[in-house]
Amino acid sequence: MADTTEALPFAAWMAGVQAEVEDALSDFLPAAHLVPTKLHEAMRYTVLGGGKRVRPLLVYASGALFGADSQALARAACALEMIHAYSLVHDDMPCMDNDELRRGKPTVHVAYDEATALLVGDALQAQAFEVLASNDTLPANRQVAMLRLLAEAAGSGGMCGGQAIDLDSVGIALSLEQLERMHQLKTGALLRASVLLGALCGKDLSATELEALKAYSKAVGLAFQVVDDILDATADSATLGKTAGKDAADNKPTYVSILGLEQSKELAQQLRRDAHDALAPFGEQALRLRELADLIVQRKA
Repeated sequence: MADTTEALPFAAWMAGVQAEVEDALSDFLPAAHLVPTKLHEAMRYTVLGGGKRVRPLLVYASGALFGADSQALARAACALEMIHAYSLVHDDMPCMDNDELRRGKPTVHVAYDEATALLVGDALQAQAFEVLASNDTLPANRQVAMLRLLAEAAGSGGMCGGQAIDLDSVGIALSLEQLERMHQLKTGALLRASVLLGALCGKDLSATELEALKAYSKAVGLAFQVVDDILDATADSATLGKTAGKDAADNKPTYVSILGLEQSKELAQQLRRDAHDALAPFGEQALRLRELADLIVQRKA
């Protein structure tokens, strides 16, 4: 298991978790030689060998607070990453954002075809629940609660709902409150699920612990999107590994378009402070979660 203690420097801990999750994803995905080979090859193409693995890192950091079981952590992390990857595949398709670049390589509908991309997303969503449900190290009632949490985060009351609002908002002047609500669903729901699922790999949560983790995940979820909007407005495609400036070109509402660049940067820093404050009940044991809040706000891609 990747070291989740404070003994390792953050960069080394993060690299260890990323490597462990990469290996687990490879194990949990169908082998490319299995029929249907094209679908399985495309699933592995989109999931493996790329991405920051922010959601798995949050799973492991949260699990570290409660001495979480290593097998449960790996399965929760991989399930979340599969849901995230499926959302990116569908988000890039011509009927949605129509993007040709993701993580520095051609998107799935470009590398393969649109029908394959659609099926890749469908299959990854199903695979995520299979992986999460196949853990036998946790009590059955907690495992059911975790499955429900993932389903809620991915569905119309979470990620898919946020994406629907995003598509309906093109060319519309949203208020800051409306933009925040959209991103609490589209981006924030899976990040919140990452924090909570990691914790649940260790124990049932008290009301105080649950509220603290929810407050933290709300802050980092919004911070992630604010920084995404800043990077979309300021970085180039080579740095981002995807098409830069596309939100502005597509006339989508963003934090930068509503608040301006400098105020968006100030908001990201305030959300970082909010995330740190939310972790106060856990003391120094929450170091990894604090470090991830810093990473999310300070990242350059």
